[in-house]
Amino acid sequence: MSDLPAGPPTAPPDPVPIALETHAPSQAGGRVRLTRRKLQFFDRVKVLLTIAVIFGFLVAKKHADIPIMSWGDAFEDQLRAKSWLLVLAGVEIVRQIHYLISEHWTRYHQFWMNKVWGRWDRFVQRRNPWLRYRVGRVCKAVATVAIVAVILGWRWDLPPITALVEAPARLWDTLFSPVQGLPLLPYMVFIVGITLIQFIALFWFLSKGGVDTYMPEEITTRFDDVWGQDHVLDRVRENIVFLERPDELEQRGGHVPGGILLWGPPGTGKTLMAEAVAGETGRPYVFVDPGAFTNMFMGVGILKVKGLFRRLRKLALRYGGVIVFFDEADALGSRGGAVAGYAPPAGHDPVHGASCHGGTYLSARAQWQVFESSLASAHHAEPERVGGIRKIIMGGMGGGRGGQGELQMLLTELSGLKKPRGFFNRRVRQFLTMPPKPPPKYRILIMMATNMPDSLDPALLRPGRLDRIYKVGYPSKAGRRRTYEGYFDRIQHALTPQQIDKLATITPYATGATIKDLVNESLIVAMRRGRNFVTWPDVIEAKKLKMVGPGENVDYVERERHSVAVHEACHAVMAYRVQKGHDIDIATIEKGADFLGFVAPIPIEERFTEWRSTYESDVLVSLASLAGERLFFDNDNSSGVSGDLASATRVAVAMEAYWGMGSTIASHVGGMARDAGTNVVVREPNLLHGEMGERVEQRLTRLFDQATAILQENRFEVLAVAHALETFKTITGDDIAAIINGYPGPLVDGRAYHEDAFLSMAEEYHRSALTAHRSQGRIDVPLPVFEPTIVMAAGVTPNHWRWRTPHDV
Repeated sequence: MSDLPAGPPTAPPDPVPIALETHAPSQAGGRVRLTRRKLQFFDRVKVLLTIAVIFGFLVAKKHADIPIMSWGDAFEDQLRAKSWLLVLAGVEIVRQIHYLISEHWTRYHQFWMNKVWGRWDRFVQRRNPWLRYRVGRVCKAVATVAIVAVILGWRWDLPPITALVEAPARLWDTLFSPVQGLPLLPYMVFIVGITLIQFIALFWFLSKGGVDTYMPEEITTRFDDVWGQDHVLDRVRENIVFLERPDELEQRGGHVPGGILLWGPPGTGKTLMAEAVAGETGRPYVFVDPGAFTNMFMGVGILKVKGLFRRLRKLALRYGGVIVFFDEADALGSRGGAVAGYAPPAGHDPVHGASCHGGTYLSARAQWQVFESSLASAHHAEPERVGGIRKIIMGGMGGGRGGQGELQMLLTELSGLKKPRGFFNRRVRQFLTMPPKPPPKYRILIMMATNMPDSLDPALLRPGRLDRIYKVGYPSKAGRRRTYEGYFDRIQHALTPQQIDKLATITPYATGATIKDLVNESLIVAMRRGRNFVTWPDVIEAKKLKMVGPGENVDYVERERHSVAVHEACHAVMAYRVQKGHDIDIATIEKGADFLGFVAPIPIEERFTEWRSTYESDVLVSLASLAGERLFFDNDNSSGVSGDLASATRVAVAMEAYWGMGSTIASHVGGMARDAGTNVVVREPNLLHGEMGERVEQRLTRLFDQATAILQENRFEVLAVAHALETFKTITGDDIAAIINGYPGPLVDGRAYHEDAFLSMAEEYHRSALTAHRSQGRIDVPLPVFEPTIVMAAGVTPNHWRWRTPHDV
């Protein structure tokens, strides 16, 4: 631990004129001692005893050197030769008399505390802490050299200055004097030194790295660069005020908050916010790599923590404050229990087969419910059933009580910023019965970020270590719009404010990182198309690429293309009819890595609660694929509905079991929990068993029948949307609305689908596809196409179409 200076104590208030009482209430409600604390008898005489022991040793040595000298003569001789010991004893007696008076006389003690030492302390405290630290180190070095010179002069019977000058040569001669022809001492010192150097060098090199220090001039990030998190920035600004002007809070009896925890989803701007704090304050910024304290040798991480805080204290004294940021704080502040990660399985599902893109047509909260359910069951070890309860071990290599003391050292350092430091301050002053000086107030703002706050040790989160905990969540629509504007201003684009506002609406859970990536992908799409500025179609294409990735550009066989188109058309028509709070963003049958097609909705407005009717519409859209396939393919259906059924079931279970949207009131709040004793995840039995499963099945059956009726009523619209998907592969929600309502869309002219000839040709094509499906053959009837019939009349646009097949002449 570095021997850093201890700042002077704050001068006590002026003495209160109380004649008999020795204590008075302080402003904070405590008691202020007006006299000095009484010393124990040993503390009062221990220095005199030490001087007496030293003097007795000198007398005994003198008598041993000259045996003919009596003890009395040896005592008198040492008394004359070592008179400085008497001086020290006299000074100590005077000091103890001073303490004794201060223990009984209030005014005497207050005079020395306020008028003498208080003035000196106030004078010293007005100096810069860094200057006091450097001057203190110089004074201690000079005092050490002086003491060594006096001791050497006494030992060699020389003046102290002469002894100090001759010390290197005499020390060299002493160490390298031959012992029986062999310099044994240097050899032993060399062997021990080599061994120590090996260990010291190894641990020194291992303890380096993982901590980066940025000086104020290197940080250019400001609060203006952080978009979409204004409510958190307002609170963080308060900490900056306390860091720069701490007296405003401390003079009122408060204390400066020392730590901030920023938690929330990845990419929401936690690291950027910490950089902005350092940039706004003009203080050094220390970035701690999350893996810096993971080492293969026990103790190296502890050295890193100690070294880190030693550096922070020095920087705080030199620059008046410092900001330290622990990214991914759960890597260091974890309880030690293993935390399982989650990565969605990619590629073809060997159990359920390929399907449409698993629930993109659901509302945002329903998608989150499905995701959480998948997260709870994905990538766990084989569950072990103990006493009727499923226990899932979420462990792996390196499990158990991890950290090897790094967390404990971090907690100690966070609590130890107010402990007296330095050997002289803690040991010498204690020996002299003097109270240690309190340390200087290190202005260290500790910031941590994590997306797993539940894994942090509660001892780390208590006030005094991390005083303020802020959630940096997904930005609101206004925040997303401001973020889009900020990133689009950095490139050339042709987007209107209305289009940027719509983009903020259709990306409800976009973070700062995903927004930046989408803008960059839009620019790449524009460059691929031969332009150096971004347009709205570029943004939509980039959004699609980021949502599902590029299509595989494969061709379906005709009967499978038609079945996939009908599947997605059922989703699209059902979503259009029942999901009133959403518009359709895009519908496609282009095959991707793990889907055959999908329909994605966008919210019309930003909402923070969902109702039973909303979730039932989500279930209707999920069940539309199964209902539609059985309706259009003679009660047959594909394995592509598996993902839809899983989504519908999970939402229905949540409605019955948790959200109060079923036939019962009780909530199954148990869900999943971590067993504190065994550090395993305990899951309740499957909710689909028993009465709960029957209620869920009844709800799904009722909604399935309702979905079948809706699709039967809108059969024409399903066939029309399916035809558009087979023709264009990908269409927008505006195109779907145009097809259903019969007006021109961006890509598809919906008026053609309302011609009398279309329905009969669409039904004929579907009957041929159904026959091919049964026989696993080819469709005999080509896909119908249409072309406009031009009507040449003044002011009249083409509004008649002729449907034909490729075999028409």
